[in-house]
Amino acid sequence: MTPGDPLRMVERKMAWMRTVDDLGVPLELQEPPRRIVSLVPSWTETLFAFGCGSEIAGVTRFCIEPAAAVASVVKIGGTKNPDVPAILALRPDLVIANAEENRREDIERIRAGGVAVFTTYPRSIAAAVEAILKLGAVVGRPAEAGAMAREIVRSVSEIETGLGAWNKLRFRVFCPIWKNPWMVFNGDTYAHDVLRMAGFNNIYAPAGERYPRTTLAAALELRPDYVLLPNEPYEFGAKDVDELKPLLPPALSRRVVLIDGRDLHWYGVHMVDGLKSLAALLARVRAATV
Repeated sequence: MTPGDPLRMVERKMAWMRTVDDLGVPLELQEPPRRIVSLVPSWTETLFAFGCGSEIAGVTRFCIEPAAAVASVVKIGGTKNPDVPAILALRPDLVIANAEENRREDIERIRAGGVAVFTTYPRSIAAAVEAILKLGAVVGRPAEAGAMAREIVRSVSEIETGLGAWNKLRFRVFCPIWKNPWMVFNGDTYAHDVLRMAGFNNIYAPAGERYPRTTLAAALELRPDYVLLPNEPYEFGAKDVDELKPLLPPALSRRVVLIDGRDLHWYGVHMVDGLKSLAALLARVRAATV
């Protein structure tokens, strides 16, 4: 059958879903997906929240939520090194990926195997909400996605409204995501927008690279008011705090805070409680140090 064949054109019109993903790649599904592989931990949690549990055929080993539900799901490697042959062997109707968490070459290999891939790329809270709505439509759960999105929008509005005077007096934060070498994120990232929502300014917002390397000395030259250490992707902990404090000016050494990396980086259903949790923690920290 040639591309211009009338029968093929009729078949295309009968597709159940036609859309484009966040990278502009067309996605066409003939029917709602019944076998889904997720390569993104936050989207895995969200798919279960949508009620897609029976349709999840495979996840990565980093897909840890909901813990009880994912325990019995087939693991297909990591986010950066998925087992593509194992994914294809599961015969999925759809693979969910992310432009930052997954490698383009792996996504292309999956598509080359004849499997539809929906790739997300949210770089702000608003874009993450839009991605929830698009994902819900793609997996046949638009109502569930809509309810989730509305709840998140309400939470964000309450957080931003509750800032009051802090909305003008924004403290500056150094928030590394890796150590040895130190790595941070600029203003074109979801994590940056989360800090903005909570009333803080990311000192690396103007950086040209989205995830630049830096040094502690360079960070201190930018005069941060706080240091926030998330426990993912690098698992910062109490030991890192103890090692870092002697290297900081006295005032700043008293403003080193461990935060939940999922509250900072995970979108989807985690936003419902995660954004409120992080904002509440940072509000308490801010109130205790002024």
